[in-house]
Amino acid sequence: MTKFVAYLRVSTARQGRSGLGLEAQREAVRSFVVSRAGKIIAPEFLETESGKRNDRPQLQAALARCRATGATLVVAKLDRLSRNAAFLLTLRDSAVPFVAADMPEANTLTIGILAVVAQAEREAISARTKAALAAARARGVKLGNPNGKANLKPGYGSSAASDAARVFAEGLLPMVTELENAGLSLNAIARRFNEDGIRSRRGGTWTAKAVSNLKAAALQA
Repeated sequence: MTKFVAYLRVSTARQGRSGLGLEAQREAVRSFVVSRAGKIIAPEFLETESGKRNDRPQLQAALARCRATGATLVVAKLDRLSRNAAFLLTLRDSAVPFVAADMPEANTLTIGILAVVAQAEREAISARTKAALAAARARGVKLGNPNGKANLKPGYGSSAASDAARVFAEGLLPMVTELENAGLSLNAIARRFNEDGIRSRRGGTWTAKAVSNLKAAALQA
C-alpha cells in the first residue's frame, strides 16, 4: 500500500479560518489516494501562506515526514505548491516523491516544464498589468484617491469626483477582466494588484470589495 502525506495550502488567514477552498482540496486528495489504494499516514499539513513565498514551515514539515516514512507528498493541484519555477524545481530535486491529484501522470520532466510555464504566465500577467497601468497613466488617469473610498462607488460624492472615479476604474477594468478570465476570484485579483504595487484610488491596499466597487464604477452608465 502506497503511503501519502497530504499538504494543503490557502493564501490568507481568513480562508484558513473559514475553510474556503480547503474542503475541495481535501476531497481531491482523498479521492486520489483512494483511487491508488493508498493511505494517508499522518494528519494533513496545512499552510496559510502566500503562493509567492518559498519559506513554508508546514511544507518543510510535510517533506520531513515523507523522508522519515518513505511516503509520497500529495497535493490537490500543482499550484498549491507554488507558481515559482525555482521553488518547484528545487522540490523536484529534493529526493521526496510528490504528486498532484489533478496531474498524477506528471513526471519530473513534465513537472519542470509546467513549473517554468506557470512562472512565465505569472510574469506575463504581471507585465500586462503594469503595461495597462502605464497606459492608464499616459491617458491622464490619476492613481490614488484623495477624496475617500465613497468615490469608488457609483452615485456617491460630487459629480466631478464620480467622473474621476469612473475614469480611474475604466483604466483598470481591462486588467480585472483579464484576471477574471484567467480564473481569479475578486480576492485573488486584490492580492495580485497588491503584489504588483498597484495602488487603489484611496492610495492603500486592495480588497475584494474594492475590486467589486471598481467594476461597478467602470460599468456605470
